[in-house]
Amino acid sequence: MSADRVDRYDTTASIEQIASFLRGTSGKIGIGTHMKPDGDAIGSTLATARALRRVGKDVHLIYMGGPPRWLDDFAPRSERHTFEEDGLPDPEVSAWLVMDTGSWSQLEQLTPALTGRSGAVVIVDHHLQGDPEIGDRRFIAKNASAAAQPAAELCRVLLGLGSASELPVDIAEPLFLGLATDTGWFRHSNTRPETLRLAADLIGAGANHSRIYATVEQSDTVGRLRLIAKALGSLELFGNDRIAIMSLSHADFEQAGASQGDTGGLADMALVIQSVRVSAVLTEQHVKQGAPPLTKISMRSKEGVGAIDVNEICGRLGGGGHARASGARMSLTLEQTRSRVLEALLT
Repeated sequence: MSADRVDRYDTTASIEQIASFLRGTSGKIGIGTHMKPDGDAIGSTLATARALRRVGKDVHLIYMGGPPRWLDDFAPRSERHTFEEDGLPDPEVSAWLVMDTGSWSQLEQLTPALTGRSGAVVIVDHHLQGDPEIGDRRFIAKNASAAAQPAAELCRVLLGLGSASELPVDIAEPLFLGLATDTGWFRHSNTRPETLRLAADLIGAGANHSRIYATVEQSDTVGRLRLIAKALGSLELFGNDRIAIMSLSHADFEQAGASQGDTGGLADMALVIQSVRVSAVLTEQHVKQGAPPLTKISMRSKEGVGAIDVNEICGRLGGGGHARASGARMSLTLEQTRSRVLEALLT
C-alpha cells in the first residue's frame, strides 16, 4: 500500500455538496458497498437509498458477495438487488454512490461500472485508506464510529430536516443497525459521545433497538453455532499467548452446514481471553476452478497500553480498515496465509 494512496484518501466535498450533486443528478443513481456487506454497509446504503427515493430519485441499490441471512428483515427484495441474481445494473446509471468503502479490492464486481467514471462517483466512508481515483467527490469521516454517521447527516440534509431525531422511522432503523453493529452494540472503543447522541436521536425517531438486536444477534442457525465450535476448536495461541488465530476451511463450512455469511463476530470471541491482545480469523474462500486460492483475514485488537494497530498490520498484507478492526484478502492457501499473518504480527 503506497503512502500516496493513504495520504490522498481524504474528504474533497462536504455532505451538503454531495447532497446537492445527488439531487441534481438526472437519471438513475446506483448505490453500492463492499463485498459481503455487514450491518453498517447495509444500514448506511439502505437508509440513503430510501432518503433519495423520498426526494424523487430513481435508485438502484445493489449488494455483492452474499448478504447476511437477516437482510430481508430490513430490505425487502423489492427495494434492492444482488449481483449474484441480477448482475450489474443497466448502463443508464448516471451516478454512483459508494458507501462504507473506497477500495477497489472490495468493489471487484462493481469495477466495470465504476472504472473511468470518477466524476460521477461519490464516496461516503469512514475507513482510514482507500483508492481516491474511484470518485472525485469524497466525504471520508475517519473519526466516525460507522459509515452510518455521515450517512445519517446525508439523509438529514437530503430531506431538509433539523435533526436526525426527525428522520422517518424506515430511515432511522437501518442507520441504527449500522451504528450498533459497527460498535459491537456500543461496546467497542470506537463508541464516542457523538455515537451515543446519534443513537439516541435515532431511537427518538422511532428505531426499535430491541427488535433490531433480536433480528441480528438472536436469530442464529444451528449451522452457525456449529461453525463457531469449529472456529474455537482451531484456536491457536502465539507470542506468549498474546496472539490468537482461528482458521476455517471449506470442509469446516460443509460439516457445520454453515455459509460464509455465518462468520460475523468470530474474531471478537478470542478477545475474551485475558492474555490475548489481537485475534485473527482466516477463512478459505470459494474460487472458480483453476483460479488461485483465496483466504480472507478478519482481525481485531484490544484497546489499552501496547494496543496493536491491526490497520497497519493488514495494510502490510494488502488490506486495511481501522486500528482495532481490519481485514485483508490474500491469494494464498489457508496455511500460507496463517504463516504470513503470524509473521506480520510477530515482527
